[in-house]
Amino acid sequence: MTQSVVVQGDTSLCSAVGQCGNQVGCRFWDLALREHAHVNKTGVYDDALSSFFRNVDSRKSDGGACGFGGRIQHLKARAVLVDMEEGVVNEILQGPLSEVFDSTQLLTDVSGSGNNWAVGHMSYGSVYREQIVDKLRKAAEHCDCLQCFFLIHSMGGGTGSGLGTRVLSLLEEEFPEVCRIVTSVYPSPEDDVITSPYNSVLAMKELSEHADCVIPVENQSLVDIVNKIKHMSDGGKPGLTIRKDSSIISGQGGLRGAEKPFDAMNNIVANLLLNITRLDQMFSDAFSKDHQLLRANPKHSLYLACALMVRGNVQVSDLRRNIERLRPSLPFVSWNQEGWKTGLCSVPPVGHSHSLLALANNTCVKSTFLDLKERFTKLYRKKAHLHHYLHVEGMEQSCFSEAITSLSSLIEEYHHLDATKGKLIPDAPRLSIAR
Repeated sequence: MTQSVVVQGDTSLCSAVGQCGNQVGCRFWDLALREHAHVNKTGVYDDALSSFFRNVDSRKSDGGACGFGGRIQHLKARAVLVDMEEGVVNEILQGPLSEVFDSTQLLTDVSGSGNNWAVGHMSYGSVYREQIVDKLRKAAEHCDCLQCFFLIHSMGGGTGSGLGTRVLSLLEEEFPEVCRIVTSVYPSPEDDVITSPYNSVLAMKELSEHADCVIPVENQSLVDIVNKIKHMSDGGKPGLTIRKDSSIISGQGGLRGAEKPFDAMNNIVANLLLNITRLDQMFSDAFSKDHQLLRANPKHSLYLACALMVRGNVQVSDLRRNIERLRPSLPFVSWNQEGWKTGLCSVPPVGHSHSLLALANNTCVKSTFLDLKERFTKLYRKKAHLHHYLHVEGMEQSCFSEAITSLSSLIEEYHHLDATKGKLIPDAPRLSIAR
């Protein structure tokens, strides 16, 4: 029921919406401060820190305190926090990160969206439209070079799917030239929200129309990775253990009290790290089914493009060698055989010597969409819970048929690309989801 927005570029802005979004946001801000404090021992306000925070103390324009775990002075996160239930935002304001936010960055309600996309998108989207736009504009005004919005949201509940995609469309209206990259957390088939298939499919249509790029994450895959991390942190195979001070285990993430059931999963989303093993094995693991944030096997499907973001003591030669080693086992679409992008950062995550983030557009995502379509159809065929949506002003039954048609078209595009595997078809269609 949640989502968050990050503006990436020379300066960055994060807007978190709903329970999960704000919790993931806390993990993000926690990690950003810890990493900067780990590298910059003097706490000087520099370009790296200015990407996510601004210095509000004019007397210290060339410096500021950025310590973690104590009083955080002079810094304000480039963020807007929105929640239709105020509980998590209140926790943040009472936690160790409270001083990096102020009242002008917050927008809350008390009733929630009732796991209803229509309430989040239509009702709250209309009521809070001007306030959301105003806060985003003011936050964007503090950015020196606004280049990209990064939106993180969940799909199964009402606020993330509904209000989250409404925010996405507002970003396109107000900042049409700024790229919109979305990370979407999909519910598992065993999700306890009965209406999650409706919410997810309705949100999918909005993503297809308003997002430039979508990075899907699946709840069940997060559970599997958390279990793997727990095993490794407790002492797995030699050389494959996780240190207790690792950034993958980020403590409370700016919230008070004991760890909650979803904290570890939120931390995975905040880190977006696919594995934490030795160097060559790290590259192999990044393409294995056990390290995907979707429950799918990319090696059995077709790659459209792939980006490798490496941090730590890794050389360009290591990147090239591993790409050449893995290339024969990674089938790429015929019109983009060299569709690789790489990035190197010499600073490793806290507690690690190196890390790898692999981002790929692969037709294996089709299975997730097919499963979602099947669960949607089971509900819609019986018209189950439909009246909860149709009583919302502006919501019509045609919204459901248009949404499932949009999802079916996306599935068909991936299916058509899959059918070209192993064939040289230079005029094969490109996916239209990214514009």
